[in-house]
Amino acid sequence: MKRLALGILGSGKGSNCRAILESARSGTLPAEARVVISDILDAPILGIAREFSVANAYLPPGEFRTRLEPKSEMELVRMLRDAGVELVILAGFMRVLKAPMLEAFPRRILNIHPSLLPKYPGLEAWKQALAAGEKITGCTVHYVDERIDHGDIIAQREVPILPNDTPETLH
Repeated sequence: MKRLALGILGSGKGSNCRAILESARSGTLPAEARVVISDILDAPILGIAREFSVANAYLPPGEFRTRLEPKSEMELVRMLRDAGVELVILAGFMRVLKAPMLEAFPRRILNIHPSLLPKYPGLEAWKQALAAGEKITGCTVHYVDERIDHGDIIAQREVPILPNDTPETLH
């Protein structure tokens, strides 16, 4: 069976990246991570990639806080293409992608979002769910489009919010 070539983008600790890499290593996920890229120089996700012997790179994002500079986004497209990536996974990547990426990988970019979309799009969704008094939250995997946390939903899983949960335990 052909293994799907993945590119994983992340800005943080890399827990979703670790789960993907472990699933690929065990054969549960018929995929191979070709590259892990972060917009944060010292992001733990890069160390996780090294732990799994996956090529990894830092991509300087530029001056914008919530998106990549156009030059950086074009460089990201080049890096992913050079690695032979077929599917891009946003695993805690905290930048909005624009036309260069969306056009280079149409319906081949997936996002992992920590809520049951359409509820609580955007940042820190688990905190939003706690503040709203929700009893259930969850995770959504969806296609990335031009809007934040908006594309077609692929899968969702519920997670109960326990009475003693805090933002730290829920996240």
